[in-house]
Amino acid sequence: MSNAALIHVVDDDASQRTALLRLLGAAGFDTRGYACTGELLLHPPQDRPGCLLLDMHLPGPSGLELQAALQPLGIRLPVVFLTGYADVTSSVQAMKAGAVDFLAKPVQRDLLLDAIERAVARDAAQRAERQEASRLRACFGALTPRERDVFDQVVAGMLNKQIAYSLGIAERTVKMQRAQMMKKLNASSAAELGALAERLSRLSD
Repeated sequence: MSNAALIHVVDDDASQRTALLRLLGAAGFDTRGYACTGELLLHPPQDRPGCLLLDMHLPGPSGLELQAALQPLGIRLPVVFLTGYADVTSSVQAMKAGAVDFLAKPVQRDLLLDAIERAVARDAAQRAERQEASRLRACFGALTPRERDVFDQVVAGMLNKQIAYSLGIAERTVKMQRAQMMKKLNASSAAELGALAERLSRLSD
């Protein structure tokens, strides 16, 4: 499989779609074209880095309606919009919904490629965040209930002897549980544990 980002182009104008696919292909991207929203949804993008380049006005569901449907379908690719009709309301709606850019046709090559590059970069950053979140959740999931109790109290600033008293166990047991917990979390200090707790809290929001 190619390492190039895959750009999904949805445009009902066949000549425009072909021109966009050629331009993006010449710039080093892999491409796939669709004539309408339904065609893309029948063949949803696989989990491969890239982005969506959507025409705003499409037969059937519009580009904005497709944008709204992506998240519930588990499609997290960033979106760049193209439109032949200037519409401030639509552009504001698209950007509020997370679009990377909203470009007018005929689009300048450099503006289009810049928007695509930013969308691909956003996709890469979001994928890295999801991978890190998955790794962090897996680390915490590996803790035993007792190790999690010790973690919570270390993060709260309690000393080993205070934790032992609170949990009704020997201090040496606390030390053992603490060492095992820190090894699983790949942490070397209480400060690192605090940072991990903060990150986990943000993931849970």
